[in-house]
Amino acid sequence: MQTAILILHVLAAAGIIGLVLLQHGKGADMGAAFGSGSAGSLFGSSGSANFLSRATAALTAVFFATSLGLTYLSAGQSHDKGVMTELPAEPAKTAPAAAAGEAKPDAAPAEDSKAKEIPK
Repeated sequence: MQTAILILHVLAAAGIIGLVLLQHGKGADMGAAFGSGSAGSLFGSSGSANFLSRATAALTAVFFATSLGLTYLSAGQSHDKGVMTELPAEPAKTAPAAAAGEAKPDAAPAEDSKAKEIPK
């Protein structure tokens, strides 16, 4: 069921993209004077605008409905799997203890806190 809705969702998205690219903008009337208005004669003078806008609205409604359907279907599934759930749990590694005969590195000498004060 979810696969069928997903396929319909992708087809609706592709259809919306195609129909939006076919539509003329508000400033396209000037371009029709130079020969790009031949598609308008197929549907009549204003028929193509009505047909394309209605088809876009219908596909948008299908896209919206499939989006809600996919959300509803995925809400019931548990999403416990993630990238980090597949890794085995490793204990925290501790630094190796110094051997009995090794000398520890000298610690840095403590600085006098009064030496850092700024004189007034």
